[in-house]
Parts: sequence; C-alpha cells; structure tokens
Amino acid sequence: MTKRRLAEIEKQHFVGVNEQEVEDITLEFFYKPHTLTLLGVAIATTLYFAFTRTNEVSSEQNISNGLCFVAFFFLIIGLLTFPNGPFTRPHPAIWRVVFGISVMYMLLLVFVLFQNYQDVRKMLFWVFPDLEAFDPPEKEYAVNCSDVSLDRIWGHVDWFAFCHFGGWALKAMLMRHYGILWTISIMWEITEFFYIHLLPNFAECWWDTLLLDVLVCNGLGIYVGMKVGDWLEIRNYHWDSIKDIKTTSGKIKRAVLQFTPASWTHVRWLDPESSFMRVIAIYIMMLVTQLAELNTFFLKYIFNYPINHWIGIIRILIICAIVAPTIRQYYTYVTDPMCKRVGTQLWVFTAITVLEFIISIKHGQHVFSQTIFTNVILWLLVQMGMVLICLYILWFFFTKQSKKTAVGRLRNEPMDRNSTAPRKITSTRAPSARTLARR
Repeated sequence: MTKRRLAEIEKQHFVGVNEQEVEDITLEFFYKPHTLTLLGVAIATTLYFAFTRTNEVSSEQNISNGLCFVAFFFLIIGLLTFPNGPFTRPHPAIWRVVFGISVMYMLLLVFVLFQNYQDVRKMLFWVFPDLEAFDPPEKEYAVNCSDVSLDRIWGHVDWFAFCHFGGWALKAMLMRHYGILWTISIMWEITEFFYIHLLPNFAECWWDTLLLDVLVCNGLGIYVGMKVGDWLEIRNYHWDSIKDIKTTSGKIKRAVLQFTPASWTHVRWLDPESSFMRVIAIYIMMLVTQLAELNTFFLKYIFNYPINHWIGIIRILIICAIVAPTIRQYYTYVTDPMCKRVGTQLWVFTAITVLEFIISIKHGQHVFSQTIFTNVILWLLVQMGMVLICLYILWFFFTKQSKKTAVGRLRNEPMDRNSTAPRKITSTRAPSARTLARR
C-alpha cells in the first residue's frame, strides 16, 4: 500500500470519526440544508429587532442585543459548516450547535484572559447585576466531625447531592469502565485533600467524604450509569421508518426514541496487551478530568459568585453537553490505530480546560501564591500510581479468568481416543487493536 493510499484511508477514517453521517434517511426534509430559508429567517429577524429595539432602549441594552445577534449568526454559520461529530441522534444539527457553543465559550475565555481582574468583575456585574451585592458568608468547614448522627448526615443531602449523583451517572454512561470510574472517584477525594490549602471548602468530615461522596453519590451514580449502559448495549438496534409505522402511538414512540442512541458500542479502555502509551493516555484523561472539576471551584472562589448562581450553572451545562462527544473522540483516538488525529470537539474541550486553568492562575494570584508545590507534585505522582494500580488489578483478574476459561474448555473437550497426548490449551487472550488492524 502506497503512502498516498494509506493517507487517503486515514483521512476517510477521520471523517467517519469527526463527522458521522446519518444512515437510512427516511424523512429527507429534516436532513436537507435549507440554507436559503435559514438565511431569509435570519435576515428578517435581524431587521425586525434592529429597527424596533435601538431607539427605545438604553445603550447598554443595545450592546447586549448586538452581542446576542453576533452569537446568533455565529451559531447559524456553525449549523451550516461545522462537523457533525461522532453522534447523529437526535439530529446532527444539534451537535453542530453544541460545537458552536463550545467554540464561542473558548473565544470568550481567550478574551477574558487578556483583561485584568477588575474589568472581568465589571463585565460579570454588567451581565449579572445581582453579583455586585453578593457577600460570601463566613463559614467553617469540617467542624465537629465526631458528632455523627442520621439527622446531621441527612442535613447534608441537598440538591447538590442529587447533581453529584447525576454527574457520576453521566460519567459512567460515557466512560463505561468500573476500574477507571472508581479510580477517578477516589482520586477526586484525594485531590480535595491535596488542595485544601487553596480551597477551604474542600475540608470535609470523614463521614461526609466516605459515606455521602464516595459510597452514596459516586457509588450509586456509577452503578446506575453502568446498568443503563449495559441495558443499552444488549438492546437490538433496528430502526423502522416512521413512515412504515401505521398507528399513532407507534409514531409517537418512534419520535421519542429518536432522542436515544442509534447504536451502542462496547468499550474496552484497557487490556493486558495494552502498551505503556495506553496507560499514559488513561493518566492524561484522569488528569484532565480532575482539572476540569477543579476549575469549577477555582473560578467560583476567585470571581466570588455563589455555587448555585446562573453563571456556574450555565458553565456546567456547557461542559456536560460537550463532554459526551469529547470522550467518544478521545476513546477512538486512543484505541483505534487508524485514527491519527484528535477530533475537533476534543481539541476545543482541551483548550477550554487549559484556558480556564490559566485564567484562574492569572486572576487568582492571591490564591495561588499560597500553593504548596510539594502537594501538587505528590498529587501528580499519586494520580500515576492509581492508574498503575488500576491496570495491575485489571491484568490480574483478566489473567485469572483466562486460566479458568482455558481449564474449563480442556475439561469439556473430549480427547482423541487414538492419542494419549492432551490437547494444547490455546490462549484466550483477546487480540489487541494493533493486531486486529494488521489482520
């Protein structure tokens, strides 16, 4: 195979990963571009607001309207030109808009990076005037930890705990690996311990960490997410056209099922034949995951807004929307030997995570000046150690299960009557991705 032919195959493979096409289109109206119609609606809407809202409102409102329509036209361009990403349900246009929102958020972070702290605070006050009067209450953390009762434990269960549970259920459905999920769960509690000197609200009582966080929120979230993933994996994905369904209830059910996955791929992050680069890839994923969650608390603490404010909720919703295609593209890049480039959504998410951390460092120098670098180095080393322990445990159980399977197969297979030699036990080790690619 020539280099040019190989490059063409890799390019076509990347297009399949980065811009998934819809198969078996039955309602062509919903998958046609409609570019002229969209242009006409955009121009008509712009003309209406431009000539009816400029003289009757203040200059600040005019600036707000102008910025909203800049975002509006940017998303329209993204709807027409951006890649679909790895998903096609419920519609590729939705994932193009999600990618456009992530690009806008990344550009906003670049703009904020070049402002000073006072100007950033003024911009926040302009968008959210209620923040100007916000005064964070003084609160003590990890107090009277020896006082353990059901009433006190139940008093810590609020809507944040349910959000915590939902977040881990989402992670489980995306990553689909008990070992990696439990490693990240335990590592996050260790991360809180290493960064208490920077974020005081990371100080928690032992029962809050072990019972509420690790076992209840994390554990139940991981279990529910994995069970949902297992159920989706064993489903029979055969989609009938809505035109072929005769009953009204059947059409409604088919329309609702459009918001479910078109298929469900089995995920295998690690196996005994994985190279050391696969371990490094898992380590990087865990590190970026921890950093993205740390940014949530750094930004809240540095820019002084309540955790239940809209600015924090909007950011979390954006991250949750873009993390699904991000993990899918990262998994393909790590496990597929034909994938030589990272997906666009993965690139943007990585840039967002790094930019948020740089903004936190620049505008939070009064916080990071107290950094104990020994804690940071130990945190990185513990992260790597947990990944290696996770890989060793997986290798141990896989090898043990392989031996049991081989012995059971030998006992069940009858020996040749004319031969006294036992049958050779063949290895049950699954071939690696590179071996499959060479085949």
